Amino acid sequence: MSGALQAIVFDFDGVIADSEPLHLRAFQQTLAEDQIELTGRDYYSRYLGYDDVGLVQALAADRGMAMTDREITALVARKGVRLQELLHDGHVIFPGAIEFIRAAAAAVPIAIASGALKHEIEEITEAAGIRALFGAIVSSGDTPQSKPSPAPYLLAFARLRQVSGQDLDPHRSVAIEDSRWGLESAHGAGLRCVGVTSSYPAAELVGAELVVDGLNALTLAALDELCANHHA
Repeated sequence: MSGALQAIVFDFDGVIADSEPLHLRAFQQTLAEDQIELTGRDYYSRYLGYDDVGLVQALAADRGMAMTDREITALVARKGVRLQELLHDGHVIFPGAIEFIRAAAAAVPIAIASGALKHEIEEITEAAGIRALFGAIVSSGDTPQSKPSPAPYLLAFARLRQVSGQDLDPHRSVAIEDSRWGLESAHGAGLRCVGVTSSYPAAELVGAELVVDGLNALTLAALDELCANHHA
């Protein structure tokens, strides 16, 4: 490795945790209690990039449903309870993700920038024994705007700089994402972008400079080469 790679910021759902199908199921079951249908097609094509509150707001706007902030908050809380039940039922981390994260953390500072809830990220990473490896975790509600705004990545990167004590260069740092919203967010923050095809095919990962099937198919050498290529 040339040492061109300086930092890695991971998205969480769809990159580290295979939780998108669980989020969808939790939303479907919760919305069904109010006779609202959410199809998998709609979820993946329209709503996946939002945090929970943003998803319900967008869904209500799309369907012409009047929902108060209190109703939205209650629905999101119910969905959170349902998700916890689903999470405890099985293994949620992608194959090879833990090994890659351990190797990455041994080489460079790493962080998470996600629209998931903080306690979900904490619980899953704690259970996997990797929580302490992340210098910063940015989650839902930490920034006024969620992805595709660059705010989550800007905050994660700023915190990583602070924690590492290094003057990290965003153009020599990589974001790993599973959606175009996330890639847009990372790109806006000036990071190099890698896409994983866990949620969308490669053709839909617009803005990714490198596309792989998952963290188990990624190497630090490939990320280092990506950062070195445009920094000659």
